[in-house]
Amino acid sequence: MNYETILFKVENRIATITLNRPDRLNAWNHTMSAELGHAMLCCDEDDEIRAVVVTGAGRAFCAGSDLSSGDSAFDTFSREKDTVLRDKEGRYEGYAGPFPWQIRKPVFAAINGHAIGVGITYPMTCDLRIVAEDAKVQFAFVRRGVLPELWSHKIVPQVAGLSNAADLLLTGRMIRGRELVELGLASAALPADQVLEATLERAREVLKAAPVSVAISKRLLWRGLSISSAELGPKEALMFAWTSSQADAREGVASFLEKRDPDWKLSVAKNTPEIGL
Repeated sequence: MNYETILFKVENRIATITLNRPDRLNAWNHTMSAELGHAMLCCDEDDEIRAVVVTGAGRAFCAGSDLSSGDSAFDTFSREKDTVLRDKEGRYEGYAGPFPWQIRKPVFAAINGHAIGVGITYPMTCDLRIVAEDAKVQFAFVRRGVLPELWSHKIVPQVAGLSNAADLLLTGRMIRGRELVELGLASAALPADQVLEATLERAREVLKAAPVSVAISKRLLWRGLSISSAELGPKEALMFAWTSSQADAREGVASFLEKRDPDWKLSVAKNTPEIGL
């Protein structure tokens, strides 16, 4: 598919999605939202793709929502409250899904530069973040008369703690990439020109793991944000028992003992169970 606001490529089973409005510091608009949702859906359904990396073109990751329309910039969001995926052809309303946490492949954010507003809340829906150490990062919403979205009031306090989340979300203050790591909201802070390659290197680690096992583990991790340990435990045990009975469990042990690369049998698209997840 030819995209207007993003670049999409697959190399060595890793998809790289690049926000591609560098002249606007990759400012977010509805076209970008729809195209990201479409690209995520493609990654979810394609067994040849094992991991996804999201980054930005130029010196920014994403400078937030495109405010070029002036004080009416947020009007469309007040009219389009749904975040529902409309169909598989890329037509969406409001924010476009699926989001990174909703797909069955690990999604890594390579925050190569400034990340403001949705430029940080979107990567917070990814599984792992590596950030440019000097990048400006700001949950700026309350300073624009709106409030943080994309599950920020759940994800940020869950990861960084209530006090740190309140500090960032209620003040909208600016921090740097290094502080994002100190707060536990990113895994590493590096010079900007090293961020993408370091993120790709981390994504390559996924290629060593069984794809369906990874998909189930990811789902359990994110489900853990919304259910209790008492609820999560039985689901985890059920999925452990299921994976233990599958061909990939036998292949994982055999390849380890035989000191060779595994030949995984299960398909994420066809074999990932839905039971309780």
